[in-house]
Amino acid sequence: MLGITHFGFFCVAVFLLNVTPGPDTAYIVGRSVAQGRSAGLISALGISAGCCVHALACAFGLTALLAASATAFTVVKFVGAIYLVYLGTRLVFAKAERRSAEATEAAKAAPSRAAAAPRPLRQLFLQGFWTNVLNPKVVLFFVSFFPQFVSTESSHKALAFLALGVVFVLMSTVWNSFVAWIAGSVTRRFSGKPGVKKWLDRTVGTAFVGLGVKLATATR
Repeated sequence: MLGITHFGFFCVAVFLLNVTPGPDTAYIVGRSVAQGRSAGLISALGISAGCCVHALACAFGLTALLAASATAFTVVKFVGAIYLVYLGTRLVFAKAERRSAEATEAAKAAPSRAAAAPRPLRQLFLQGFWTNVLNPKVVLFFVSFFPQFVSTESSHKALAFLALGVVFVLMSTVWNSFVAWIAGSVTRRFSGKPGVKKWLDRTVGTAFVGLGVKLATATR
């Protein structure tokens, strides 16, 4: 159907890829531990949205162009790396006063809280989205992995890539949400302990910086 081949093997490969820790998993765990289960789930959805972009690009041949261009690869690589380092640095150097204010704000029952709530969730979604979109490793994965499951003789290659992309996104969303839910449980143990929260933020921030440096020094 649509020229898709070895679909069962594709599903097994996607499952194994998801359960193998990588930058996306590290990002979701970091957000869940540092900011709670909801933050992890929203970040997971943002990453899934980023995967949708890669699936669409793969379907219409854009990732092949990016993979063939050393300049394009370098630009995307460093933009993504800078973004990760920026997120990590903000966590590492976050002031204690800001952490305390965030904890206090969570306990308030002001009417304006409901109106202001969507903004940080939207920011978390966009951060997860851009973290995935700007990762050239994901780009190269899509362009090198997906074609193996589409017949060269298929007259519906774009539809085949889109179908595989939908399956990939659905499986990844389920797994990443599960990871966020488990990791977010850790946050409850440390609520009300600003000292522990401070070091969690610093640890997670350092991990983000490390991921950014690793991405910047990655080779094609």
